[in-house]
Amino acid sequence: MTSRQKPNRAHPPLTGIGLRGEHLGEIVRRRLSVAWFEVHPENFMGGGPAAAALLSLRRDYPISLHAVGLSLGSAEGIDLRHLARLKQLVIEVGPVLVSDHLSWSHNDGIYLNDLLPLPYTAEALDLVAHNIERVQECLRVRLHIENPSRYLSWRHSSQPEGEFLAELVRRTGCGILCDVNNLYVTEHNCGVPAASWFDQVPAEAVGEIHLAGHSRCETDGGSILIDDHGDHVAEPVWALFAEAAARYPQAPALIEWDARLPAFSVLASEARMADRRRSAALMGACSDAQVA
Repeated sequence: MTSRQKPNRAHPPLTGIGLRGEHLGEIVRRRLSVAWFEVHPENFMGGGPAAAALLSLRRDYPISLHAVGLSLGSAEGIDLRHLARLKQLVIEVGPVLVSDHLSWSHNDGIYLNDLLPLPYTAEALDLVAHNIERVQECLRVRLHIENPSRYLSWRHSSQPEGEFLAELVRRTGCGILCDVNNLYVTEHNCGVPAASWFDQVPAEAVGEIHLAGHSRCETDGGSILIDDHGDHVAEPVWALFAEAAARYPQAPALIEWDARLPAFSVLASEARMADRRRSAALMGACSDAQVA
């Protein structure tokens, strides 16, 4: 992030919107009032009309790149061809933030259309830290790492996710992207309290907060929450967002919506709701501080 692109921290940062291809033409034509956009760089690294539209938008909106293909947890390391293409897009776009996930998605030349979990062990920590350092050295940016939604717990994990992320920050200087919907999904599915995650991660390292909807799948053993980004933000997730906003006032929020994509006006309404909820959370935090 250049000094020209740094947001004004005198006021709470406004909420951005994850830009999807279905809405790209509308945004290019109308130049709607949106604080900032986030895109998956993999959709723009091949050039063509979509990349040209993104480069046009960057003149009017701050752009964040939220990668899904670095596969930071892959034992075989970072795909250097993929990394080179991402670097070129970073140079062209000048993003305010670059992020990816605490997950893996390729092995032995096979690429999977999913973000798969990894155990939180010393061996995995060494591996992910090495891969993050490789990416940061190449891109010359601080990479922010998103906590994944989880549907199972590895029996041989030796530390909680929050401590694992905190150690990555200490070793590599990376940042953290706090996805509060993922925290809620993981708490429901795996019994991992979101409150403990908040206590474990270094607050100053959190550079962005994600908000999204989820769906519920009923099984013989109970219900499972699926992080499908296909609905409005649920009320329990808004409650977690209030906690995150109070703890990380420097971190802008983002509305993600991928499945069952509605009109762009619905996403804009969710972003305005996030701004109102953030303001209320910060006012409450100030009142609590004065009482204490």
